[in-house]
Amino acid sequence: MNNWFTIPFEDLYVEPSRNGLNRPKRVRGNGYRMVNMGELFACDRIRDLEMDLVPMNEAEKEKYSLEQGDLLFARQSLVAEGAGKCSIILETPQLTTFESHLIRVRLNKNKANPLFYYYYFVSPYGKSNVQSLVMQVAAAGIRGSELARLRIPFPPLATQSKIASIISAYDDLIENNTRRIKILEEMAQMLYREWFVNFRFPNHENVKMVESELGLIPEGWEVKKLGDFGKVVTGKTPSTKNSDYFGDFMPFIKTPSMHGNMFCVEAEEYLSALGVASQKNKTIPANSIIVNCIGALAGSVSITAIQSQTNQQINAVVLNDIRTREFLYFALVDLKETLRQHGSNGATMINVNKNKFESLQVVCPTINLLSRFHDLVNSQLELVKNLQLRNINLRKTRDLLLPKLISGEIDVENLDIETLEIAA
Repeated sequence: MNNWFTIPFEDLYVEPSRNGLNRPKRVRGNGYRMVNMGELFACDRIRDLEMDLVPMNEAEKEKYSLEQGDLLFARQSLVAEGAGKCSIILETPQLTTFESHLIRVRLNKNKANPLFYYYYFVSPYGKSNVQSLVMQVAAAGIRGSELARLRIPFPPLATQSKIASIISAYDDLIENNTRRIKILEEMAQMLYREWFVNFRFPNHENVKMVESELGLIPEGWEVKKLGDFGKVVTGKTPSTKNSDYFGDFMPFIKTPSMHGNMFCVEAEEYLSALGVASQKNKTIPANSIIVNCIGALAGSVSITAIQSQTNQQINAVVLNDIRTREFLYFALVDLKETLRQHGSNGATMINVNKNKFESLQVVCPTINLLSRFHDLVNSQLELVKNLQLRNINLRKTRDLLLPKLISGEIDVENLDIETLEIAA
């Protein structure tokens, strides 16, 4: 890697690496926060998160606490690619420990910038290096002793800090955008629930409640089926035996493309024009509501930001009236458990077919109230969509820069930039 030295990883340790604590479920619930495998795989840069609470004595607090800048590695994973996964602790507002399936590495900050080495281990070079340690037995795994002997690049500390600062700037922007998205979604959802769940909509004092098949509802409202809001389209996957069906013509949405986001702004796979033609009447426009209706993720909801097709796990509502978009999205978010129950019927796997999906009932307000809600929250949702798009572009740029910076292909030595340091 350029003219950088390579050294054993343990030469940068301030103390030997350590495996975490074993705390069975029966003792969890009180005490101190614990980073589990779930947090490690969900978060690359770990800040203030809700976690399991576990008891610790004074000796354990001393040995197993986490500090800002600590690196955590997954000792084991059900798949080989997960073993050795690295995250970094950026904040520890409360005393926090880590579980036994994780390895803690604490670096000497006079030699090493932890952020640089975090970015090294999430880069293709670092991942490949760690994968050389993985042993596939019952589960893929690495040992702390082998991780310590792994040879890693050792550029000057100033260079490490410059590279860490450049990449961190992208991640900081992504995190800020993600926080803004969460706030905007929560604001819109609170208004939805105030008006359409608690029935405290404008002028509600002057509207009497009347009986319906779903209980008391405001006069003038009605119980509708999902099929009343628009055409329901169940997706389909073209034959994977024909490679000509796949290309770069039409975004093909599967559940991972939704990623739990309000808007589905891109797809990981595309169909060719021939693939689209092979399954007629499956194309859905932007601003359709899509819902996963099969399997463990049944009930996941997104709004399409692109013309697309979907696979067979997804039912889409092509709306008759754009003014119902925001209302129906939040209604379906609230109906998640109802939908899952609708599709279980004692079966091991949830499956809500088109007929069941169309028949799901929703208490629908008047069109005037729907229009008013749309006018109030439409701009918030459009900002959410734009922030999601910005994050995609930021991630793509970061991922292009990361291997070039971490390998020394891009020389930063003479750059005059403000660097980030993690407190020693």
